[in-house]
Amino acid sequence: MPDLKAPYAKMPDNNKSNKAVAIAYQPGNAPKITAKGEQAIADEIVALAKESGVFIHQDEHLCDFLQRLEVGDEIPKELYLLIAELIAFVYVLDGKFPEKWNNMHQKIMEEV
Repeated sequence: MPDLKAPYAKMPDNNKSNKAVAIAYQPGNAPKITAKGEQAIADEIVALAKESGVFIHQDEHLCDFLQRLEVGDEIPKELYLLIAELIAFVYVLDGKFPEKWNNMHQKIMEEV
């Protein structure tokens, strides 16, 4: 099973079909699909993600689209902005901020 210590994993929230996709991001590279599955495999992916402290984002449409990709595939450029926003949000929830953010915040406060 791939390492699920990615900043983000997701699955849809419905009773019809249980699916999950895990995404890993390494700075300087495009996010990649690290695991995907349905039913019992999806449950295992989600359980491993929770156990590892990985945040889970539920979005049925995004999950369905990402299910079409293969494990190891990079996220398509059309999804960069959406995935970047989700990853950035997870970093903030985790208490991680870019180094430049403090400088930017300080400049804004000085101007106000």
